[in-house]
Amino acid sequence: MTARFRLKSTASALGAAAVLASAAPCAAQARASSPAVSGAAATVTVPGSTTTTPAAAPAPQVVSVPAEYIIGTDDVMSVVFWRDKELSADVTVRPDGKISLPLLNDVQAAGLTPAQLKDRIAEEAKKYVEDPTVTVEVKAINSRKVFITGEVMKRGAYPITGSTTVLQLISIAGGLGDYAKGEKIVILRNEGGKQTSYRFNYKEVLNQRKLDQNIELKPGDTVIVP
Repeated sequence: MTARFRLKSTASALGAAAVLASAAPCAAQARASSPAVSGAAATVTVPGSTTTTPAAAPAPQVVSVPAEYIIGTDDVMSVVFWRDKELSADVTVRPDGKISLPLLNDVQAAGLTPAQLKDRIAEEAKKYVEDPTVTVEVKAINSRKVFITGEVMKRGAYPITGSTTVLQLISIAGGLGDYAKGEKIVILRNEGGKQTSYRFNYKEVLNQRKLDQNIELKPGDTVIVP
């Protein structure tokens, strides 16, 4: 009885050892095939499963700045001091035409070019910083707007950052309404403090006649479609 029990125990032990021995190479092979981990959890792809790839960071939006650009209300500027980061800030031009910067407080921005604003900020900063190096970048242009009203599909204000003609604005606004009098469109413009009007005949321009009336719009222009 005792001999059989010992024989069974010995057989069981040998069987267990054989199982462990056969499992060891599998475990070693699994470790060898697994990706090395250094400070982060490894991602394991299981056949037949769907893996989610992290979305790439969106590319920074590039603002096209017209050559004749003048800073205006609601424009967003990034002011960076090279060696004085505590003075740097992203600022929006207020209705009074000024921006607020750390230490410098209010600085007039509207009516200046970005280069002129850079020089003005650098001059103001000399009161507090020795030899300041300033960069001014345009992050958003919200002041350059034209307006269209009357018989169009989408009336309202539209920002312009590049060359935009009357015909292009009408297209952006969804086109003329069913009852629009396309031959009697008027563009109102403030020039030197005086109101000036220009005529625009939609049908003539579409038929490529008198194309000079399809003028390039300027910020503040209003297009009226009766």
